[in-house]
Amino acid sequence: MPIINENFVVQTKGNTDVINITKHVQNCVYKHELKDALICISIQGSTSAVTTIEYEDGLVKDLREALERIAPSGANYHHDEIWHDGNGYAHVRSALVGSSVNIALKDGLLNLGTWQQVVLLDFDNKERSRNITVQIIY
Repeated sequence: MPIINENFVVQTKGNTDVINITKHVQNCVYKHELKDALICISIQGSTSAVTTIEYEDGLVKDLREALERIAPSGANYHHDEIWHDGNGYAHVRSALVGSSVNIALKDGLLNLGTWQQVVLLDFDNKERSRNITVQIIY
């Protein structure tokens, strides 16, 4: 099976920044004019994640609030005791959401629902430049 690797970079604000990257992914995939493939979108870094959601203000706020309840930014983390960087919560959130998502390419289109978008989540406590890889397996 042939594999194509595409990459793009996104600047983030950190602090559970949620960025719609669907158009970036589509640009990487559609230029190859394939009909059917498996698309893997992955991000480098242990304080970021990639997933799909309905990208609208209410749900973005709900997601941020849910992650704050699950892994609060103000809690004590053993990671912070070792590294003193204050981002233990970011590592936990990243591990829970995951660093990649797979999407089918069917009949030349990403197999996303009407309201479904691909999003990058940056949980770190500072601005970052994030590298995203789009791997196309066909």
